[in-house]
Amino acid sequence: MAGRALTLLPALAAPALFGLGVAACKPLLAGVDPLVMAGGLYLCSGLGLGAWRLFSRGAEAPLGRKDWPWLAGAVVLGGVVGPALLMSGLRLIPANTASLLLNLETVLTVLVAWALFREPVGALGAWGMGLIVLGGAVLSWSGGALGFSWGALAVVGACLAWALDNNLSQRVSGKDPVQTAAVKGVVAGAFNLALGLSLGAPLPAPHAWGRMALIGVLGYGLSLVFFLRSLREIGAARTGTYYALAPFIGAAAGLLFLGEPLSARFSAAALLMGAGVWLTLSQRHEHAHSHRDVHEHVHEHDEHHRHEHPEGAPGGATHAHSHSHEGLTHTHPHEADIHHRDGH
Repeated sequence: MAGRALTLLPALAAPALFGLGVAACKPLLAGVDPLVMAGGLYLCSGLGLGAWRLFSRGAEAPLGRKDWPWLAGAVVLGGVVGPALLMSGLRLIPANTASLLLNLETVLTVLVAWALFREPVGALGAWGMGLIVLGGAVLSWSGGALGFSWGALAVVGACLAWALDNNLSQRVSGKDPVQTAAVKGVVAGAFNLALGLSLGAPLPAPHAWGRMALIGVLGYGLSLVFFLRSLREIGAARTGTYYALAPFIGAAAGLLFLGEPLSARFSAAALLMGAGVWLTLSQRHEHAHSHRDVHEHVHEHDEHHRHEHPEGAPGGATHAHSHSHEGLTHTHPHEADIHHRDGH
């Protein structure tokens, strides 16, 4: 039980930090351009994590040549497109509404994982995602015939960008998460910041930079490190579902600290989305499967790692080197993590 709790800790810490960060961004948007805000948050997160990695030592496997195409796609979609759309949406709709709409990232993450990477989606998961979509529709409906607010549509677009990012990041989740998050933060942050300034947006005031640095390092940088660790341990679909807690945390922060109103529509959407998250998390998956992959990541010698060490490979309780699973076949409950991309 203790081991299971430790495995889920990154999956819970990531949405908590990001959800609080979304609410904390809302007051700053009154005086900061959305693109500049997105760029500043990611740039601060990347620089902070880069400094952390520079002065710390660990056993994580570094990024390799084959990882860079996956990371490049994740940087563009998750670090450039997604934050810009979210900041634009936050300018037009309340923070608690935007926070709950972010639950759609869960649905889109699972759908992309199923359609492109063959991760399984069971009946409970399908019903749960349906409720989350219904809650998002209730929340974003602006009245009239077929009208949705532009702010809500911008947040939905951010969810799609991050869903694609989540599945691309799954491909590099076995490597050093601090290095991955630092690269993503610096590249995406510098791009968004330069784009915002080139379009005529002013630089934020010094006090705004201080708050952006704190939000960026905690709500974006450290949250992303935990998210990548969770992708490694429990897979994209399950991690994305736990990450659906972020909107509820952000919505609660908006209600408690920003004085945003609690409407009947908001309450109905929260109930629908909460039920959808619960159903999705109730899904279990088990079947006989074989491990034939060769990869590199930090590991211990457990049921999935019973191999000999080649000469010169690092040893110790926790270490990283390229290794093969040599056709291991067994049956146990599992997610589509780095050891269970077995296809279905």
